[in-house]
Amino acid sequence: MQALQPLIGVHKLEKWYGPKQILKGINLDIYPGQVIGYIGPNGAGKSTTVKILTGLIDDFEGKVLVNGIDIKNDPIAAKAQIGYVPENAELYDVLTPMEYLDFIGKLYGMEEDAIAERAVKLLKAFDLEPNAHKRMDSFSKGMRQKVLLISGIIHNPKIIILDEPLSGLDANAVIIVKELIALLAKEGKAIFYCSHMMDVVEKVSDRIMLINQGSIVADGSFEQLKAEHGESLERIFAKLTGNGDSGSDAANIISAIN
Repeated sequence: MQALQPLIGVHKLEKWYGPKQILKGINLDIYPGQVIGYIGPNGAGKSTTVKILTGLIDDFEGKVLVNGIDIKNDPIAAKAQIGYVPENAELYDVLTPMEYLDFIGKLYGMEEDAIAERAVKLLKAFDLEPNAHKRMDSFSKGMRQKVLLISGIIHNPKIIILDEPLSGLDANAVIIVKELIALLAKEGKAIFYCSHMMDVVEKVSDRIMLINQGSIVADGSFEQLKAEHGESLERIFAKLTGNGDSGSDAANIISAIN
């Protein structure tokens, strides 16, 4: 039986900004059907990792394979395998959701009829059908985020990279997205989930990787991390990133304003 091949393979990944090393030899394999929760404090290297995986940064050391394609050698082919949902919904405000999704679908080589059919179904699922032909400059942050989520999956990618995908969403939309992640994983997608929301990461991830100062300091399922370090994911995060006394920090803040 042929061994399962990773959809994302990261080997000895290093990144420098001038004299400062941001990533210090990251190794990561993501297999079909896996949801990887990627967490870390600000400045740890999360965003840099995401930008490299999505082909936004190409001057790095090491190897990144996207469904077997070396992202340095053939970035266009590698990007075609990926659906990316960034944290900030920077959209073309003068377009309607249908126009924007038509534009995105064509970038991925989809046929116009297939784009329209899929866009209508997805907008309906996210309760945006009444706004399908309205310009997005009047949309709320949550509505814009929904359009961004749709644009990240409309081409049915094998790999989905989510960077704080729940930003601005209402409670019902958050539930839909969490269930969507589980269903996409069941379909064999590889999902890279980058977030500060520990409770969500804990629930949706098969495997959690904690990066701190450019290095992976914890890697395993939540059950494995809990067995090794104890307590909740929030406490594990605080312990391993050097902020284990957050209770005292909060008390000092209260003391300062009284």
